[in-house]
Amino acid sequence: MKAYKKIILSVVALTTLGVLQACGTSAKTSSDKKTSEKVTTITVATDADTKPFTYSENGKATGYDVEVARAVFKELPEYKLNIEITDFDSVIAGVDSGRYQLAANDIGWKKERAEKYYFSSPLSKSNNAVAVKSDVKVNGFEDLAGKSTEVLPSANFTTTLKAYNDKNPDKASKLNYVDGNYPIASRLADVDSGKIDFILYDAISLKTIIKDKGLTSLKVENIKADTVDEHDGLEYFIFTKDKAGKELQGKVDKVLKKLQANGTLKELSEKYFGGDFVPSATKN
Repeated sequence: MKAYKKIILSVVALTTLGVLQACGTSAKTSSDKKTSEKVTTITVATDADTKPFTYSENGKATGYDVEVARAVFKELPEYKLNIEITDFDSVIAGVDSGRYQLAANDIGWKKERAEKYYFSSPLSKSNNAVAVKSDVKVNGFEDLAGKSTEVLPSANFTTTLKAYNDKNPDKASKLNYVDGNYPIASRLADVDSGKIDFILYDAISLKTIIKDKGLTSLKVENIKADTVDEHDGLEYFIFTKDKAGKELQGKVDKVLKKLQANGTLKELSEKYFGGDFVPSATKN
């Protein structure tokens, strides 16, 4: 009888242990699910048409800005990164509407944008330059008088040219507006063919694309505007201007500072730009 009771007690104990283990497993699964639900998807917009900042390779977006974004969000497990390729005008408009939470597209600072979006710490520093035929001499904007170019309506370089034209109507260049999905490589090809006379852009991109496309008739000349702004040559991520965007900006800037300190940004700059073009991560 005592032996029988021991067997019964053993069975009860094992059954109880199994129930407790099952409850423990169930609680853990519920906890994991709860944690999973806290992960927020961040959709980053890019046009994949501004090499080496952003471009498409085997159907996948890459380039300096894109890889910096990937490095940043690798440090932020509370977010899941989703990268979407669209045309440049839709990059900006999409952040404006909240469709995208962040844009990574060699985006420069300007007052009008600062009123609508939050900016990250700067990602890189280049300088304004023009691509022209090798026999054309350009020292300043006055040398572009009467010459034609192709521009995007919402680009910083368009604003720069328009401001100069408004201030110097007798030395104005001719601005031909093109759609946001007309790539910079095609616009450079138009300079090469003689359809237009020049393209104002950042020096890094111009040199990279001219080399990649074999546009040997073109050269790149650095150029300065009349007024030098502290943001000139710097490019940034931009975020939605709301509570979520402000929180994301703070987290991204913190990681950018870390990636600068540990050499990650320098490594990516050297890979995609061929040199160290990383400014201080604390400068805005």
